Amino acid sequence: MSLRIGTSGWNYPTGKGTWNGVFYPATRSKRDGTKDFDELRFYAEHFDTVEVNSTFYGMPRAEVTRQWTSRTPTGFEFSLKLYQKFTHPKMFREAALKTAPGTEGPLLDLLAQVTQSDIDDFRAGIDPLVSSGRLGALLAQFPPSFKATPQSRDYLASLLRAFHDYPVAVELRHKSWSDAFGDTLALLNEFGAAFTQIDEPKFKLSIRQNFLPNITSFYYMRLHGRNAAQWWTHDKSEDRYNYLYSARELQEFSDVAGAARRLVKKSYLYTNNHYSSKSVVNALMLKAQLGEPIEGEYPPSLIEKYPELKALVRALSTS
Repeated sequence: MSLRIGTSGWNYPTGKGTWNGVFYPATRSKRDGTKDFDELRFYAEHFDTVEVNSTFYGMPRAEVTRQWTSRTPTGFEFSLKLYQKFTHPKMFREAALKTAPGTEGPLLDLLAQVTQSDIDDFRAGIDPLVSSGRLGALLAQFPPSFKATPQSRDYLASLLRAFHDYPVAVELRHKSWSDAFGDTLALLNEFGAAFTQIDEPKFKLSIRQNFLPNITSFYYMRLHGRNAAQWWTHDKSEDRYNYLYSARELQEFSDVAGAARRLVKKSYLYTNNHYSSKSVVNALMLKAQLGEPIEGEYPPSLIEKYPELKALVRALSTS
């Protein structure tokens, strides 16, 4: 029974919540300006999996995913978000208007329709991960506006059919899916898709879940943080994820993950509260609670900022 714990993304170079100077060194260039520090390589010295956000904003490219495998050790796994066109058509339209003003109307509607070519392009982009056995799962993350209507169910079924030969985890956020819990599970189970278990601030229309696995092949959990005050209203999108779980709060998920890994073949647990490396801290705390090995050495800057880690990790030598 395999359990992998990691963070959602590894590259957060800008903003107040940057990882630079916290988990990564603040200065990372040689005098000639060339890059002297590989974030992914450093990350992979500490975790055995990562959830990739960049594939949500752009189609994965084989030359990039092939490079990821060369920068990480054998056995390291990548879980990838599906491209936004598959799950967030409104966001895709907004992005298309920014890059190609004047495409409103029927042309934009046509561009926003998922085609076999889109599916083939995504498949081709992740092939280096698949062929090397480095793909964890694909994450189909839908927005809160995606409700359990007949049309939505049909679309979800078609999407799962298109990617049926990969492990697919589906993140649903609107309560209509949990209101019709039996129908939702029946749909996901038909295609062997994992019902992504999420922790986030709960509002009137938020989905309700029991955190139990729905299939035996794999289990998928994501912790987004509980920053309710800034979830919908914030200056920067990163503010939403400015939340550090306490050890007591994490224990619930450690207990669930510990039980789930005895029921399924593989489990993935990702922390998405990435503001200022808080996801790193909570992922390490989860590892400790679950008795998982904590690998590598950690920057003194991280340990100083988060004293919770002092008893858990080894400090990186600065000499």
